[in-house]
Amino acid sequence: MKILRIVQVAEQTGLSHSSIYKQIRLGLFPRPIKLTARASGWEESAVQAWIEKKAKESAKYIEVSQ
Repeated sequence: MKILRIVQVAEQTGLSHSSIYKQIRLGLFPRPIKLTARASGWEESAVQAWIEKKAKESAKYIEVSQ
């Protein structure tokens, strides 16, 4: 299992740090894992699954709108 920090998650998703945390608050993005008292990270597989889900949703939207 690989753990990603917020900078890596932002790079992979194209979202800003604040957008990531807002999506978490809304229940739309995977919650981070607490690594230490002051550090959190995300499982790479959870972030990749979220990206794939968004890509599929986008593809369905494009199909419907055409």
